[in-house]
Amino acid sequence: MAETGKGVTAGKLAINVQKRLNRAQEKVLQKLGKADETRDEAFEEMVVNFNKQMAEGTKLQKDLKTYLEAVKMMHDASRRLQDCLADMYEPDWFGKEELDAAAEDTDTLWLDFHQSITDKSMICMDSYLAQFPEIKARIAKRNRKMVDFDSARHHFASLQKGKKKDEAKIAKPAALLEMAAPSWAQGLISAHQVAQTNLFYNQAEEDLGRAQKIFEELNVELQDELPVLWDSRVGVYVNTFQSLAGHQEKFHKEMSKVGQSVHVLQRAGTITQATPRATLSLVGMTRRRLLVGRAGAMMGSVLSRTPSPTGMRIRVTRAMRRRSRHLDILLVLPQSAVTNGSDSELPPGFLYKVKAIHDYTATDGDELELKTGDVVLVLAFDNPDEQDDGWLMGLKESQWLEKKEISAKGVFPENFTQRF
Repeated sequence: MAETGKGVTAGKLAINVQKRLNRAQEKVLQKLGKADETRDEAFEEMVVNFNKQMAEGTKLQKDLKTYLEAVKMMHDASRRLQDCLADMYEPDWFGKEELDAAAEDTDTLWLDFHQSITDKSMICMDSYLAQFPEIKARIAKRNRKMVDFDSARHHFASLQKGKKKDEAKIAKPAALLEMAAPSWAQGLISAHQVAQTNLFYNQAEEDLGRAQKIFEELNVELQDELPVLWDSRVGVYVNTFQSLAGHQEKFHKEMSKVGQSVHVLQRAGTITQATPRATLSLVGMTRRRLLVGRAGAMMGSVLSRTPSPTGMRIRVTRAMRRRSRHLDILLVLPQSAVTNGSDSELPPGFLYKVKAIHDYTATDGDELELKTGDVVLVLAFDNPDEQDDGWLMGLKESQWLEKKEISAKGVFPENFTQRF
């Protein structure tokens, strides 16, 4: 059994070597112009498009991997920065718990961003490129079979020419055969030569038909598949970049909300560290109701009513929500900051002046509408418990100077203004 196996393997090896030699010989003859070559310009253009498409897809896949590596490096850098801030932030400072929660949210956002790109963009590109090696191998096989077809066609054509010459030779036997062989043997020799020629001819014809069939089957399949593959690249590229842009937009929005919450903590912490003059305790102050929403599948969030200049609401993390009802803040005010109205030029309860740096459209009846450049006189709340974080009570200076009435006062977002 072992010998038989070796014989079969050796036979196949010999056949493969012979095929390679025949192909090499055929290509040399074609380059020298001694043999015509089968050409298909439409198919050659498809192959050019295929190679271009494969190169573009490979480059996009490589760049996506590089982008993912950069996201991972940014995640590591962000984590180290958050750890450094957590180490420096003393436990008794304001907002320590909220800051730690913001660091956890940041880490979760980076992980979710990286995983989303991997699942939606990277895996999609991997699946798209996985089909190219198999098609490339079939194109190479089609090219080999085309050379085999040309070789079989040329061999059959040469036998056709040789058959006519042999028939002419057989009609005139050589003198030696006529002299050496008896008359009855000459007929046998002629019949043998004719049979041998016909055998070679029939064998070459069968080889030609077989080579042509294999080549045409591969050629037809690829002519159907390559245009479809070429057209599919547009949808793949659009889906990949749209998915990537969507994940980037979601990530930056959520990260901006976390940054806003940290900014609120820093501002509140700065207030508590002011030098003690006349202080107003806002212990247990009540906020306006917070709108609860989902920040994503991985985390919950609470949206405060404080809008930013771009119209986005500030995100408050879970830890901040736990302390949102009772937050101990000491609001430090100068000793002479609050006026009782003795100065006729200032309204009662005047604190300081601010200037609007963004337009603000009032959404409730108790809100003050602002235009960029408006000067607002900030007033103290009659009931401090009614003040929401990030909101001030005020009256436009122009209205006060014109009517000397405070009935037009209203609340407005502090971050839309700048203090003089």
